[in-house]
Amino acid sequence: MRGKETVRDMLLSMAAIGAVAAGIYVFQIPHDDSDKDGGVKTVDYRVELRTARRAAPYPVAAPGSGSLPKGWRATSVTYTPGNTGGAGGGTAAWHLGFLDAEREYVAVEQSDGKPTAFIENVTQRARATKDVQRIDDRKWVRYEGAKYDALVCRERGVTTVVTGTASRAHLTKMAAALEARKG
Repeated sequence: MRGKETVRDMLLSMAAIGAVAAGIYVFQIPHDDSDKDGGVKTVDYRVELRTARRAAPYPVAAPGSGSLPKGWRATSVTYTPGNTGGAGGGTAAWHLGFLDAEREYVAVEQSDGKPTAFIENVTQRARATKDVQRIDDRKWVRYEGAKYDALVCRERGVTTVVTGTASRAHLTKMAAALEARKG
């Protein structure tokens, strides 16, 4: 019967192949629908925060308990102690990164190093604007950049930067949520 194949035979063959492929997809290929954030994991930063507050030469800032809107979550945390005994005079640095409810990045960055270089580095070269806002009796200067926007608070001995891809309103929410403490 070679040469006598019909369109019906071809469609039946394609249906059989499609059924086998669907079965392999459904039953053999693992699916993890619980990871909706592309592999971004939540971190518990409490231990690092306590350590940084004991070690840092300045009050370390982090959002107070329950101060951020629902859906925000911490995704990264680091504390780099300064080189207090060496000739290099290293600087202490605190980083706490979040994803907000819209999956935009918001970070708290602090350092006792040279403010200009530090701000340029953590904001990805954002530039200061003339816009200044007061949040909890602290003066924050708005920075705008191609990649990140930021709010910057310069105080004696420490520069605090709230930066990221999030909206200005969300950067402001983070700045308002911060509690800076030692020990």
